[in-house]
Amino acid sequence: MLSPRTETILKSIVGQYIAKAMPVPSRSVINNYELGVSAATIRNEMAHLEQEGYIIRRHPSAGSIPSDKGYRYYVESLSDVELPLAEQRLISHLFYQVERELERWLRLAATLIAQLVQNMAVVTMPKSVGCQFKHVELVSLQDSLALAVVVLRGARVKQQLIAFEQVISQPGLTAIADKLNAACSGLTSPQILAKAMELSLVEQQVTDCLLKMMQAENEQEYEEPYLDGLHFILNQPEFAHSQRMLELMELVEHRDLLRIIVPQGLGLANREVRIVIGKENEAEAIRNYSVVISRYGLPEEAEGTIGVVGPTRMPYARTIAAVGYLSSVLSKLVAELCGREAPSDMSEG
Repeated sequence: MLSPRTETILKSIVGQYIAKAMPVPSRSVINNYELGVSAATIRNEMAHLEQEGYIIRRHPSAGSIPSDKGYRYYVESLSDVELPLAEQRLISHLFYQVERELERWLRLAATLIAQLVQNMAVVTMPKSVGCQFKHVELVSLQDSLALAVVVLRGARVKQQLIAFEQVISQPGLTAIADKLNAACSGLTSPQILAKAMELSLVEQQVTDCLLKMMQAENEQEYEEPYLDGLHFILNQPEFAHSQRMLELMELVEHRDLLRIIVPQGLGLANREVRIVIGKENEAEAIRNYSVVISRYGLPEEAEGTIGVVGPTRMPYARTIAAVGYLSSVLSKLVAELCGREAPSDMSEG
């Protein structure tokens, strides 16, 4: 832990660098805070911060910039960050002005969060957690051909043709569907596989088809997200060099961005907003950036992702507040759309 004075100096450096994107000289730190100590003491404290890896200076007389470690200390010292109440009310009002369509809500969320933090926003559709089976219908098309309509939790609907080796009437198909619905509703594909069921050859064929559709849905882990604010991030001073701009554009164009920015274990528990800074990112392609990210939706039913990608010099307090609040708003809207009550901590503020 840093001493209160050293922590104040570090916060001053981080805050000034975030605001101006210029190395912070010791004189600026002295002018920023009335610390009641000499300029020499301030410089000694800054030398200690550099030695401990919290700041970087190109040479002894140069200004300071925060390191990833310095940003991490700064982020961990933040507490009770919230958007101003007026902004919360405006955001909630805007959501209830658009049509009750999930796609419109997600586009609006991406636009709002990008404008709030002046960086790139990423929002995904809510997806069934663990791909739980809800219901199947079998519709006869020809004597030995049927259409399987599978409904998964989160209102996902999948369809597939099944060709049988024998003629099966519509009442026979309905009986098979009723049996599987009674036995498998609410289960994931591994749970269905593990369940002891006495099935005829035709029933097993339908079950295999159902499991293949669920497996395919599980494998579609990273869908193309709603993006907004790319122009904000490209206007940052960090992107004055074309190479960094090209690296980011490649991630977006190749649709790899979402796959590499979502940390392992990120979930809805405790309304967590995760901050991953610079080299903390597992993927090398994103190690010059910071990610502020959260889940939204209904626990154990349908979850989506909302987050911000920007340079490590991002306004962390405002970004954490914006991601956390938009996550709560989207969770409440998804719950309403599904006819469910959102958990008590998912308020509009």
